[in-house]
Amino acid sequence: MPLHSPTPAQLSFRMPAEWEPHAATWLAWPHNQETWPDPGAVMSAVYVEIIAALHRDERVHICVNDAETARHVYHTLEAAGVDLARIGIYEIPTNDAWTRDHGPIFLTRRREQSSELGLTNWTFNAWGAKYPPWDLDDSVPKRIAHCLNLTPFTPHMVLEGGSIEVNGQGMLLTTESCLLNPNRNPSLSRSDIEHLLREFLGVHHIGWLGAGIAGDDTDGHVDDIARFVAPTTVVCAVENDSADVNYRPLQDNLHRLRSMRDQSGHPLRVVPLPMPGPVESAGARLPASYVNFYIANRTVLVPTYDHPHDRAALSTLQALFPGRRVRGIRCTDLVVGLGALHCVTMQQPVSDRSYQSA
Repeated sequence: MPLHSPTPAQLSFRMPAEWEPHAATWLAWPHNQETWPDPGAVMSAVYVEIIAALHRDERVHICVNDAETARHVYHTLEAAGVDLARIGIYEIPTNDAWTRDHGPIFLTRRREQSSELGLTNWTFNAWGAKYPPWDLDDSVPKRIAHCLNLTPFTPHMVLEGGSIEVNGQGMLLTTESCLLNPNRNPSLSRSDIEHLLREFLGVHHIGWLGAGIAGDDTDGHVDDIARFVAPTTVVCAVENDSADVNYRPLQDNLHRLRSMRDQSGHPLRVVPLPMPGPVESAGARLPASYVNFYIANRTVLVPTYDHPHDRAALSTLQALFPGRRVRGIRCTDLVVGLGALHCVTMQQPVSDRSYQSA
């Protein structure tokens, strides 16, 4: 497959692991009433809680649709006691708030004594053209690149950030049900997709899982089923009720992970994480998973669902992140939109300068 050179991999860029130092977290302020019945009140409260938990340890950048929304966000955060000096608000319009999927995927590389920031601009098509329009979302990476004075790398492939997971050492996890779905890249083979992931994310080894969880309209994003918490340690969602629809696909993914090797040929340490059981809205199953957590500089934000397994999930993750405070955030309202904390956040790694092509 011919590519425009040089690619990020050829320039020694890589996608860092989420636990590596952040300069900022990016969000998009919720506004789509087709996603949430009341984004103005209910969702604002969830976002304020997320921002308040993050902003002391890293900046929070928020995309808004217009100047009126920007003023509203400033006033809302100020009233909640958020330090506005730690907040950046950008008039970058979006169709929806799923920054993990439509936002840029950041890269870094070492240059002498400094770290350089790069940015990839993958194509976004609303998870296989499910929710038109998506033109504003698709333009977000280029708009952010302009704000950060970055030259974007453009692979010309459909990819959402929630569909991939990296350990920062050269390994990437993804799912067959999502990346091989013909509603994303029908002209690309599995080997084509792997080649583009290697060239544009700087990975060397790709581990394929199977299907995602019930209610997931993304066709099976990996950030609901398996996440790296250390270079050789993965947490994997497990449903213990054999009658539950998630039981078999999650058992298959657990088996695959236990059979995998990392980029150096070493076996992975796989830690099961319970599922919260069925979480529903209007009789429909929602994609509720504790695996959809977000790793910030000093905090790990974990979705909770008013379920007895909440405590076990928090305890398991706290043991895996001894240097961070694991904090639960109630996501019963957020997941109505078919996503949770990881889906609405995107990390920007620490760097000293921005990549600009010659």
